Amino acid sequence: MAIGERIHFFRTLRGMTQKYLGTIIGFSENTADVRVAQYELGTRTPKADLTVALANALDVSPQALDVPDIDSHIGLMHTLFALEDIYGLTIGEADGEICLKVDKSKGRNSYDLLTMLAAWREQAAKLSAGEIDREEYNKWRYRYPEFDTTQRWEKIPSQELSDAIVEQLKQK
Repeated sequence: MAIGERIHFFRTLRGMTQKYLGTIIGFSENTADVRVAQYELGTRTPKADLTVALANALDVSPQALDVPDIDSHIGLMHTLFALEDIYGLTIGEADGEICLKVDKSKGRNSYDLLTMLAAWREQAAKLSAGEIDREEYNKWRYRYPEFDTTQRWEKIPSQELSDAIVEQLKQK
């Protein structure tokens, strides 16, 4: 999830308007909403000091706004928090072990994540049972979803192709 989407998510979670958030972080009242809209839409990217100001105004860590950084433990945690927000990922315990679960009631995104995780679990079980080797398993993971046979993936035509097809059908 891009930083603009995270800004939008936390702003709406806090019940703030773009203008209100913009004025809190120091933009003039005339430009506050436009500037925040630019960040949310991704036409502008806030510099580090502005990211900190936005995070303070939204009462979150700057890492919660940044594009996920899984190369650090804190970045990884914020990635998991974003997955909780978007896909209904939850943390729990099973058999005395910490586990991550998907809350299916959270809608289509959570259902899609659950389906993809089930496909991953299937491949991991095949590896564990010796049905596939590590090379096949890695090929499945690193080329996902190309070799995923559990789901039906469809390519969506570009808008240009779609428009051309519609135009041809109109002419007939």
